[in-house]
Amino acid sequence: MAAYDIVHVAIAPPPALEANLIERVAAIVNKNSYETRLLLTGAIPRIIAHYPGMQTAESVAQSLRDIGLTTIVLRDSELRKPSQIFKALTLEFGEQEILFRDRMGHESRVAATDAFLILVGKMRTYAEEDMTKTEMKLNWGATLLTGGIPIWRRVTQKTSDSAVQTELFARLYDQKSPEFSVELLQHHMNYSFLGAKKAPSSLVNFNAVVARLREVFPQAIFDDRLAKPSRAADAETDCKLLYFSHLAMK
Repeated sequence: MAAYDIVHVAIAPPPALEANLIERVAAIVNKNSYETRLLLTGAIPRIIAHYPGMQTAESVAQSLRDIGLTTIVLRDSELRKPSQIFKALTLEFGEQEILFRDRMGHESRVAATDAFLILVGKMRTYAEEDMTKTEMKLNWGATLLTGGIPIWRRVTQKTSDSAVQTELFARLYDQKSPEFSVELLQHHMNYSFLGAKKAPSSLVNFNAVVARLREVFPQAIFDDRLAKPSRAADAETDCKLLYFSHLAMK
């Protein structure tokens, strides 16, 4: 069967990893206890099994739900489908809504009643940096002409290198679909809308914006597990799994 028909079963991490639970899950998904323990360990939902059809996947998922686990069933095409992300440059706060604007001046308005989930995390971004390297090399032609007296010349070379940067992000979702979200990036925002509260540090400004999001959208679920020091998210997959996990628990 084609890869896009594969159905994934994922579970939210249980509050405690008891030996009896591990054994029961291992029996349901047909894995050994060691592999199952690794899949159950962590802070975010993990894909624990794959099946060629929805009927089998749903049957396994129901067995996992019966033992108290929050379980998600997703087609591979649904998990891998590119998200439509509105990358906000600036914000305008209202009492019951926020107006987001991107670099092109396009707007996305989110009302407090529509906000379902605020995810905060960090991601790795890659950027090409141009570098100039200068070194001294022996000029063999000039050295031979001088009878063996070393003549050196300065050589400048241009190279490029890939720089890795860790950046905080926040994504705001409604309850209709995980495929559209408003995204805020720590180093890609104009924080002038903070006015007198704007700080020299992008980290301080970003945290201030997140705090305001929570004030305007008090009913939205807030999840910052992807911002933990030990993680740098595969944002697309992790965000979707968290979204569906919260939807399943709701």
